[in-house]
Amino acid sequence: MQSKNISPEETIPISERINVPAKQLPPHVHKKHDFRESIHWRIFRIMAEFVEGFQFLADLKKTVSFFGSARFSERNMHYQEAVLLSRMLAEEGFTVVTGGGPGILEAANRGAAEVSHDHQSIGLNIELADEQRRNPYVQGGPGFHYFFTRKVMLSYAAQAYIFFPGGYGTLDEFFEIVTLIQTKKIERLPVVLVGRDFWEPLVTWMRDNLYESHATIDEEDLSLFTLVNTVEEAFDVVKNSKERTDLLFTDEH
Repeated sequence: MQSKNISPEETIPISERINVPAKQLPPHVHKKHDFRESIHWRIFRIMAEFVEGFQFLADLKKTVSFFGSARFSERNMHYQEAVLLSRMLAEEGFTVVTGGGPGILEAANRGAAEVSHDHQSIGLNIELADEQRRNPYVQGGPGFHYFFTRKVMLSYAAQAYIFFPGGYGTLDEFFEIVTLIQTKKIERLPVVLVGRDFWEPLVTWMRDNLYESHATIDEEDLSLFTLVNTVEEAFDVVKNSKERTDLLFTDEH
């Protein structure tokens, strides 16, 4: 039986070798010796994601962002409506921005991609360890390691925001956007809720409880968004939206 030739390097414990990928190191060694695990490196990575994200957004013009459930298949009515609305907006010259994932996000990217092959279908994707959630209709867009940097980019990604039915993530993004507008952290932009059957109970609760019963919001806060029932109504709200100015340099800056 022929013995296996062992290189000199193989006789050295892996934790003491040179140029070993961090992921191949034992966990305790990886954490101890990989400088990318330090808080300092994380801060630089966060800064880099913000710089790359804002630089990317600065080159986008006439943009509209879509939000909604990642669970809807192409057989779902809301998926089909998102494809149609996105196609209508792309034909009007809008660039469609999504989180790059499945469901409504895929539908929005799909509608825009069917109209144009010239980067009108953008996905701000999140990079996961075991999978990529980027849908096949995304034509461009940066990938983010951190959810919170991606969320900031989504909040500043467009001059109008369209929300289809969704879960916690969709509701989180909706309340994030209207809170930023309410507190004047971003300028007032069209925020459109598509589908009365889904959104009207929430709007009624906000009016009855937040405004009338407990006075935790003002009446004018209920006008920070528009509830519609058809893609045609949503299109009418968005098509005349103005380019946002809070990301532009002016003589005052």
